[in-house]
Amino acid sequence: MSLGPQRLLGFAFASADLLLEIAQDGQISFAIGASEALSGSAETALVGRAWRDFIDPRDQMMLEALLGGLKDGGRGGPLVVSLAGAADGIERAASMTAFRMPGNGGATSCAFSRAAPKAQHGLQDKAGFETTAAALIETAKATGLELELALVEFGGLAALRKLLGEEGAKALEDRLSGAIRSQSHGGNAAANLGSDRFALVRQKGESAEALVQRLIKLVSSDPSDNLTATGRTMALRADVQPAQVLRALRFSLDNFIKDGMASEGSLTLNEAVNRSVQRTLIDVGVLGQAVNEKRFQLVFQPVVDLKANSILHHHEVLVRFGDNASPYPMIRMAEELDMIEPLDIAVVGETVAKLAASPKLRLAANVSGRTIVSPNFVTAVRAMLAKTPLAPGQLLLEITESAAIDDLALADRHLQALRAEGCIICLDDFGAGAASLAYLQQLTLDIVKIDGRFIRELQHGGRESTFIRHLVHMCTELGVKTLAEMVENTQAEDAVRRAGVDYAQGWLYGAPADLPIQPEISPGLPQAAPARRRGSVDTWG
Repeated sequence: MSLGPQRLLGFAFASADLLLEIAQDGQISFAIGASEALSGSAETALVGRAWRDFIDPRDQMMLEALLGGLKDGGRGGPLVVSLAGAADGIERAASMTAFRMPGNGGATSCAFSRAAPKAQHGLQDKAGFETTAAALIETAKATGLELELALVEFGGLAALRKLLGEEGAKALEDRLSGAIRSQSHGGNAAANLGSDRFALVRQKGESAEALVQRLIKLVSSDPSDNLTATGRTMALRADVQPAQVLRALRFSLDNFIKDGMASEGSLTLNEAVNRSVQRTLIDVGVLGQAVNEKRFQLVFQPVVDLKANSILHHHEVLVRFGDNASPYPMIRMAEELDMIEPLDIAVVGETVAKLAASPKLRLAANVSGRTIVSPNFVTAVRAMLAKTPLAPGQLLLEITESAAIDDLALADRHLQALRAEGCIICLDDFGAGAASLAYLQQLTLDIVKIDGRFIRELQHGGRESTFIRHLVHMCTELGVKTLAEMVENTQAEDAVRRAGVDYAQGWLYGAPADLPIQPEISPGLPQAAPARRRGSVDTWG
């Protein structure tokens, strides 16, 4: 096999497990290295094939964008790509860097090194992006890697989607996703933030304007498309504490989501850190005042007993702030600022007061997984119950999975102490988090509430139906009752009944109301679900 000087230079510069050369026509014209160990295919089997045959279809648009954006002398990557299925059926992935050497006939040298398979393909949402960025920031701190956050806002996409029609718009979205991912570090550090706004973390280098112009060309090469874009960058310096860098990144993302490029101008990292600290101090004050002054409302949603003629069993207590919008942003902020425990104590206190005034009621108050490990919370609830004795089973506590429980043994001791005081313990949203089974195994529970995503699909049969049946059977053997949330119609009610679920909650029996009243309809009769504010979370207290 003859190695020209450009190929030797490309392979030496790559220092990788496998070097492929891709000709201008998209064919693999050269291969050298540990091909079989990396991809499951011998070198000789790769030459003459299209590069697309070597790459998993889910990553082909990303790699096409990377190759399409290279100029002579240019370098792109690294990107983690999944490789096309080999004969042995083993899933493989590689970290790939591309070089376009001058004087090599327009061919591109691609260096591949073994990498772990990816958990997902495509653009991430904000939460996933923050997690990925946090990991990269930690890596940069350890290795000195220079990273930056790039924010890009497109103009003209809506009009172009309409012009292209459904099929053309789908192809446009694929090109857009591939282009954004191709410019991010590893091909995974990129997010769709909505409203045609995107974020990516990449290695520090070219200007935001150069990035924007490349993206426009990759997404649409036709000037008549009238596609525009603006962008800005912020260095994520390794000499700043990772927690501060992540705080600055969140501050920039939040402002960008809210106001686009009209938000804060091109801030330095220090400026973003300082402003995020200022905003945090303001948020702490606002949230602290709301908790201390009990400036929140309680609403009540009925839960019925399916095995007792669907009569009312209890009400779940839900929290609302301000204009009755979704409480999730405030709850998340309270958890991030370590203020969820005071809020939980305040909500339980108001719930106990409501129960004292109406002895026949049974109410379930939500408690964060972060709060339940606090001895102060147990002490506070015990003090409430000593001052205002309740009948056994009158107060239920729903443990939510919005924050993970780090010490399950400690949490169980606290739950047992509260059970000894007559409280009923419920685990909320079972199946929504990866730790649900561990919670069921290690916590002594009275009720498990099944996540509504499973209930919505239960009536259609399939895997969800099997999951629910087995869960109900397992809970029955453990002496734990089951509760289905998001029961919105009679078909769903019939499905959960057939699955053996004990209790049900949802729009079929009533929307959250200002007073804990009996369900307005007789279960079994159809009822249209009231319109819900988009993005609302009606299962949080």
